[in-house]
Amino acid sequence: MDYLLTDEHKMVRELARKIADEKIRPVAAKYDQTEEYPWEIMKVIAEAGLFGLFVPEEYGGISPTVLGLCLATEELSRACGGIAVCYAASALGTIPIVLFGSEEQKKKYLPDLAAGNRVAAFAVTEPEAGSDASAIKTTAKKEGDHYLLNGVKHFITNGGDAETYVVIAMTDKKKGARGASAFIVEKGWPGFEFGKKEEKMGIRASSTRELVFTDCRVPAENLLAREGMGFIVTMKTFDQSRPGVAAQALGIAQGALDVAVKYAKERHQFGKPISAFQGLQWMLADMATQIEAARALVYACAREIDAGAKDVAKDSAMAKMYASDVAMKVATDAVQILGGYGYMRDYPAEKYMRDAKITQIYEGTNQIQRNIIALQLIKETAK
Repeated sequence: MDYLLTDEHKMVRELARKIADEKIRPVAAKYDQTEEYPWEIMKVIAEAGLFGLFVPEEYGGISPTVLGLCLATEELSRACGGIAVCYAASALGTIPIVLFGSEEQKKKYLPDLAAGNRVAAFAVTEPEAGSDASAIKTTAKKEGDHYLLNGVKHFITNGGDAETYVVIAMTDKKKGARGASAFIVEKGWPGFEFGKKEEKMGIRASSTRELVFTDCRVPAENLLAREGMGFIVTMKTFDQSRPGVAAQALGIAQGALDVAVKYAKERHQFGKPISAFQGLQWMLADMATQIEAARALVYACAREIDAGAKDVAKDSAMAKMYASDVAMKVATDAVQILGGYGYMRDYPAEKYMRDAKITQIYEGTNQIQRNIIALQLIKETAK
């Protein structure tokens, strides 16, 4: 479908597609097997200027739009969800600085992030605080001109490889969610170490690690916004980043469909290609329709944010929930269409299926997204 993209957005899409086809697709299986962080690919993406898509021009970016980020993420994910999330997770770690950083913080951190010289990460999740982000136990205690950070974060995408981290910690436990604050923390600071690198079912090219803070001294000027704003920083960041997760799911789904269609045309049974069988045609038709519906929702949500809409929590949740559910169904159907070959690692269908699953889980499980949607509906009805 023609989504009436601007010339700039078309350029972003074509550039990302070129990188995906020429640089990522040939090595996707290798990175999936070795679980190495794809620094060489990140360098290519940086040289193409795509890290600037989520940073304002005055700090080295290129007129950021959420739609632009979604287009780039979708195309990269079409080739490999694991490599694409390394890029998208840096956006996730950058967005809170863009939204809430002081002028000094923006000048210090954003130019390098826009150039891709540094990779970012966002650290909220803890062993006992997953869907309930308000239950975090990591603490930040003010002592003079710095804070002492103590606690453990886990399942942090880009953990260990990112140089810049936005970390959510409690500055006043008595206030509950209103006692959380956000801090910019740099790799290499004393008291900041990394735990084990997780071995994952999918998105294996990306690094997922524990962050361990033991009396880590964080300068007071690295507090984002002000004390007590951590939960708001988190929610507002997710409102803008969830369409990116939806775009990742969208790309994975499209990649799986591409593989399924190609195989169906080439595979012959009973003297004809299996694409000639009506039952399989209906599967392909449903897959394509579901992807297009998801794409329309994701692009519409991104455009809404770019237009300056203030309350986008419901729409972002819808986009993330629907696109990721579609990705899982389409990838599963792609494996089914390839039959036994779909189950083998020699073919990419099984990787799309493994990569798709995480999109239903991170940045808020789809059950949490449904809660957000329903609560907003109830709120709107009460007005």
